[in-house]
Amino acid sequence: MRWWVAVAQNEVLLPGDMAGLIDTIIRKGEALVEEVEVYIAGGESVSAELSKTNIGIATGSKSLGLGIRTIDHGRIGSSGTSDPAAWRKCLDAAVSSGTLATPQEWGGLPMPSVQERPLLSFDPEVRVEAGIVEKAIYNMLKGAEEFPVKVTSGSADISTGYLTLANSHGVRYSTKKSMVSVSLEAISDNSTGYEFDQSVTGSVDPENVGRKAAFFAHHGRSGEGLPTGDYSLVLSPMALAQLLGNVFVPAVNGRSVHAGRSKLAKSIGEVVVDTSISMYDDPFRNYGPGSTWWDAEGVPTRRIDIVRDGVLTEFLYDLKTGYRYGKNSTGSALRSGYGGLPGIGYHNLVFDGPRTNTRDEPAIYVHDVVGAHTANPMSGDFSVEISNPSWIENGDFGNPVRKAMYAGNVFDLLKEIEGIAHGERVIGAMVLPEIRLSGQRIIGI
Repeated sequence: MRWWVAVAQNEVLLPGDMAGLIDTIIRKGEALVEEVEVYIAGGESVSAELSKTNIGIATGSKSLGLGIRTIDHGRIGSSGTSDPAAWRKCLDAAVSSGTLATPQEWGGLPMPSVQERPLLSFDPEVRVEAGIVEKAIYNMLKGAEEFPVKVTSGSADISTGYLTLANSHGVRYSTKKSMVSVSLEAISDNSTGYEFDQSVTGSVDPENVGRKAAFFAHHGRSGEGLPTGDYSLVLSPMALAQLLGNVFVPAVNGRSVHAGRSKLAKSIGEVVVDTSISMYDDPFRNYGPGSTWWDAEGVPTRRIDIVRDGVLTEFLYDLKTGYRYGKNSTGSALRSGYGGLPGIGYHNLVFDGPRTNTRDEPAIYVHDVVGAHTANPMSGDFSVEISNPSWIENGDFGNPVRKAMYAGNVFDLLKEIEGIAHGERVIGAMVLPEIRLSGQRIIGI
């Protein structure tokens, strides 16, 4: 049996006799339980760290892990190992854990249905080489030299990997991934600046990352105090990602919805954000970090319009949650690695709407926020420290602002959007623009 992901110039082959091993695991597993699923994640990476201006030795690593999930009469078990040769112990552990699990409604693992298609999250031009990450570090330092700051830390990472999913119904899917990322932090007096860039391709711009981090550190050193009051804000994609990721995303997770932990549980068909806004998961985005034709359980993916023109239309489900609550999987199962069970997530969460100039009137620019993880995911209330705030004047950065607190409610602010900037930025697996808000509460400190 051949294992593939199709592209004209590429064929994904598992190392050694891994394909045969997977068939053996499934055959042995079927003698013990009703269904078996095998998940393999492997790859290689190289990284270089920066402490002040000292570059650490670039280090490389290779990894290979095996995960097994078993289902028997609604009882789900799982186990993982970094040693595929220990597959028998891994299989026995998965079966054993399943006997301790509480049985649930289960309609079966998917049948084969995804056809041979191009890779979406892999660039064959990305090379895992120490010299490339070292050059990226030097270019970040070069960019930072444009401002009189001290570099405190930084990193550059390149990785490529492959994923393989197989089950006892004949699913045999494989794909490849690549990722390049750089980051740098700088300080000037008591002002710090941080910036990063990431891409599935080699299109990151290390010099610009260094320049921006240094700019924010230098620009913010003489920030003026800000009286407590209501202000117009411009949130960068980084700041928006923090608020969405800690409040809105959990609220559309099917498990949270049915467990009574989502404020939006009864809001399908209702306006939940500004009517100019749409949010959708696009798993087919070319070179998207989470793009895929199938999810972590082998369910075919599709575009999911979570919010369309302000109206909540759909929640996200994996197989387990869908079966439990009588819903269909939305192809939203993700895995963080080969160990453990899949969970609900998104592939490429896109925030979209009509574009305008968000900086044409005075406002306070917020580069990032600190403490968004403390937000209440049920109510949406938050209180965060804003990082690198600055007045926007005449469309550009004006006088810097001393650090302050920003308090509000995520569900409310999404209804108060005054504009969405042209352009977008990938933050993790979110594709986000800069947005402008009115009447936001800032607390001077």
